[in-house]
Amino acid sequence: MFTTLSLSAQDAAKTSGNPVFPGWYADPEGVIFKNQYWIYPTYSAPYEKQVFFDAFSSPDLVTWTKHSRILDSTAVKWAKKAMWAPAIIEKDGKYFLFFGANDIHDDKKEVGGVGVTVADNPAGPFRDYLNKPLIGQIHNGAQPIDQFVFKDKDGQYYMLYGGWGHCNIARLKDDFTGFLPFPDGTLFREITPKSYVEGPTMFIRNGKYYFMWSEGGWTGPNYSVAYAVADSPFGPFERVGKILQQDPAVARGAGHHSVIQVPGTDEWYIVYHRRPLTETDGNHRETCIDHLYFDEKGAIKPVKITTGGVEARSLLKK
Repeated sequence: MFTTLSLSAQDAAKTSGNPVFPGWYADPEGVIFKNQYWIYPTYSAPYEKQVFFDAFSSPDLVTWTKHSRILDSTAVKWAKKAMWAPAIIEKDGKYFLFFGANDIHDDKKEVGGVGVTVADNPAGPFRDYLNKPLIGQIHNGAQPIDQFVFKDKDGQYYMLYGGWGHCNIARLKDDFTGFLPFPDGTLFREITPKSYVEGPTMFIRNGKYYFMWSEGGWTGPNYSVAYAVADSPFGPFERVGKILQQDPAVARGAGHHSVIQVPGTDEWYIVYHRRPLTETDGNHRETCIDHLYFDEKGAIKPVKITTGGVEARSLLKK
């Protein structure tokens, strides 16, 4: 099931507006598949109601189509609640959707953690790939949530993940069924930078590894995004500073983001969630998009959060 979401005023102005689509959605994963922009967010609601994911696609960042329930807990028998922060990657014609579930705090007594599903289409339907969590234990103090899958220059896939102020990186097996050990025999290496809380993401620009994460409390006005830069996906990552945070005139609690690069260009967007000034419910979060810019030295410029969003940008060559 899908629904096309379009506002005539936005179409006329050829800007996305913020939020980019209606509804309470958070933790957005922005990607590009087949000349389409896609956003995979968390359905922002009480934990017991977070049992499915919707996705949204657009040819131009302005007009969005909703794809309802691309995955829900009926397809993942071990997921009971708190299905969070999807991450997706295409490999060999298959689409692998990773997510956190069940908000586990005691891995000896609770089943949950990071799961993985697979589909033949970016709109699903997705099916459980392993019939169990990919990461079901707590390693290095990191709650198994907020996973991000990153493909390095040499073709190796890594997973970054972690809540509770700890971030791990792990080498994924080629078939995504588990992890490969590092030379010291460990599977999970901690790369936590100063002030890290959750929501890691990584990209490469001009040969440098940009590692970004969320800080503060997700229900508070201090929720924000900071970053570090290194020559390796393992760091060391020295915090540079915040680049996304609230604007008291626009919205509160801007954080838990992802990054989209237009292929073959140096055009970048940041997709994130924030809370409207009129809302006090912690789950009332909306998904937004704004430009991401760099200075001449490669530093990320502070993001200006807007109500207008971004201009229409087709991925099709004219």
